[in-house]
Amino acid sequence: MTGAEILDGSVAAPPRDNGELVFEAPWQSRAFGVVADLVDSGAFSWNDFRQELIEAIQAWETLASEDQPLWDYYTCWVVALEQLLFNKVLLDPAELDLRSSEYVERPHGHDH
Repeated sequence: MTGAEILDGSVAAPPRDNGELVFEAPWQSRAFGVVADLVDSGAFSWNDFRQELIEAIQAWETLASEDQPLWDYYTCWVVALEQLLFNKVLLDPAELDLRSSEYVERPHGHDH
């Protein structure tokens, strides 16, 4: 089993419709693509990512109902990606916070 198929059949399996990956918003497909590119470049393996994704999903599941945001698979996907980048020291959390703030402050229509 190679590629994203390693996620299939587990709690980490991405949403599919008729066998095709389903993305409800453009950011979800971009998040998927970032992980695929990082795996292809050798930054980490699909199995490494799968483990982080399972942990992110389990963390969401264990939140008390009043603290639990609505379920969103790709939010867990991004949490897993961030955690893996931090663990592998490929991304500094302070740098992520800075870039996130800069992105949020940009005028509408200038988000690329």
